[in-house]
Amino acid sequence: MKTFNGILYGGDYNPNQWPREIWDEDMRMFRDARINSATINVFSWAKIQPAEDQYNFSELDDMVDMLSRENYEIVLATSTGALPAWMAAKYPEVERTDYEGRHHKFGHRHNACPNSPVFQKYSAALAGKLAERYGSNPHVKCWHISNEYGGECYCENCARAFRVWLQKKYGTIEELNKAWNMEFWGHTIYDWDEIVLPNALGEGIGTEKTAFAGISIDYRRFNSDSMLANFVAERDAIRVYDKETPITTNLMGTYKGLDYFKWAREMDIVSWDNYPRYDTPWSHTAMCHDLMRGLKDAPFMLMEQTPSQQNWQPYNSLKRPGQMRAQSYQTLAHGADTIQFFQLRRSVGACEKFHGAVIEHVGTENTRVFREVKQLGEELEKLGGILPGSVNQAQVGVIFDWDNYWALEYTSGPSVDLTYVPHIHEYYRYFYDRNIAVNMIPVDADFSKYKLIVAPVLYMVKDGMAQALEAFVEKGGTLVLTYMSGIVGQSDNVHLGGYPGPLRRLAGVWVEEIDALAPEQFNQVVMDSGESCKCGLVCELMHLEGAESLGTYGDDFYKGMPAVTRNSFGKGHVYYVGTHMEEAGLDRILDKAAAEAEVESVVSGGEGLEIVCRKTKEGKKLYFVMNFGEQERTLPACLAGRKDLLTGEKAADTLKKYEVCIIEAEES
Repeated sequence: MKTFNGILYGGDYNPNQWPREIWDEDMRMFRDARINSATINVFSWAKIQPAEDQYNFSELDDMVDMLSRENYEIVLATSTGALPAWMAAKYPEVERTDYEGRHHKFGHRHNACPNSPVFQKYSAALAGKLAERYGSNPHVKCWHISNEYGGECYCENCARAFRVWLQKKYGTIEELNKAWNMEFWGHTIYDWDEIVLPNALGEGIGTEKTAFAGISIDYRRFNSDSMLANFVAERDAIRVYDKETPITTNLMGTYKGLDYFKWAREMDIVSWDNYPRYDTPWSHTAMCHDLMRGLKDAPFMLMEQTPSQQNWQPYNSLKRPGQMRAQSYQTLAHGADTIQFFQLRRSVGACEKFHGAVIEHVGTENTRVFREVKQLGEELEKLGGILPGSVNQAQVGVIFDWDNYWALEYTSGPSVDLTYVPHIHEYYRYFYDRNIAVNMIPVDADFSKYKLIVAPVLYMVKDGMAQALEAFVEKGGTLVLTYMSGIVGQSDNVHLGGYPGPLRRLAGVWVEEIDALAPEQFNQVVMDSGESCKCGLVCELMHLEGAESLGTYGDDFYKGMPAVTRNSFGKGHVYYVGTHMEEAGLDRILDKAAAEAEVESVVSGGEGLEIVCRKTKEGKKLYFVMNFGEQERTLPACLAGRKDLLTGEKAADTLKKYEVCIIEAEES
């Protein structure tokens, strides 16, 4: 497999949008900024294939020749993220039908029905032709298939393919009816052709709710699999001509639509696009990086970020001086081996003309953004022989599962405010604040690698999951579970016998009822120590079945009932948090769990700083120290006085907002 020459530093480049005299000027400025790579051909299908039986690679040849001559590393995209107009005109079925049942015409992007035989034929053919033409070029260091896969289609092609997918999954109509609980409302299906897609014309209730979660969750799985099949078809077409170059597609963090753990198994390297809002907590961005690293438990590529301003969010603030640099180092700290931008030169028109770029509309290097890009490029050159291939290690695993994501947010109760990602982040935030390293892991991970597993809102417990968690705890692991766990199986049918279903024995509690609190309503959790904290959203009414109470409800008719518990199971322990606690209260519970599991911070000290460690192949530790807060912060004593790899000088004793240092230490 090919590898990158150091840290890939560049981004999306579209010279085809500009006259040729601009190209040479771009090369000059890119060299000045220490940019060493370019992602090209992302949306050029219409240019490359102007008609069904005609291909024209002349302009792309010129782009590849220029970048090769200038010794750039090339990320070569397959262009299949947007259809050419001729295809939509001649074969209207390639366009998607939306949730409301409207069949779309030509326009926008990510507009192809994944189950259209026409799209499948021509997208794979184009990928193969590109690989045949450019696959032997040593400067092509990565293939980038399509772009930001996403969306859904509800056309007749998808309906037919969904029925085939269901037959493979369930085998018989009887098993399908059982899985979807179709006795409810008399919805029994007698023939596969009677299955109607769960959109607004069928079982859908708005885009995020449904009358029958079983069919809607299965359609989520099917849609993810359908788009993955498109990726695999292009990947396989490339592999006919190029056996070595890594193949990826750019993912989107916690994007709901696709099961990224399943996708990662088909990708050589994970890449993703990082676009936090102006008010996104830094802990949330760190969590997304850890999730992308966790998909393959390996370093990843940052395929896109903006050098400064975004354009498609409600409020598109400029990145403040130093912010882009600090954000880039946070990305590297959490496992990236590349820093890439969208875009290298700002577009002159259309909906992304105000999206930030290395070269702004003024067309020169005399901008604040360019100077910051250049500074970062010069620093990354120093790290190119040190950082790539180094790994992150963690004693804590936080479970993230797309089936749970879909199922929890489809469920009709107890509260409309029950959403998946914010709950995962609340628990991740605790470890982030304490610089305790975390791996984001799937439900089928090797739990034995961890001391502490946290599984927030594990609503759907599929076959084998309870047994795996029991084995982990029995051997001495510490597990944290929360409200709304163990409720349903893989088709959203309730595990009978009392909540939390198959986790009941493990948790040592029986949940009899679940109260929902409106946003203005609160209860209290009174800790054994006498301290109390607010709680809300949901309050589970629990009975102890071997567990001990760590805190009880302070109000309402269930005052005095357990709200938080701890159960001994084999050599380990299980904490069960039965309500949504305010931050201070949750922290006290997680303090107990972390101490019992003996998990440690990356370094002692460093309050208010983000500190992350990557370990090199040679056994050295690279400590990334970043200040994202308003206050100046002091470097931990164990790192003070050491050399900062970014400056070559002794690290400063304190860091101001957005300041960063990287300190190397031998493995102890």
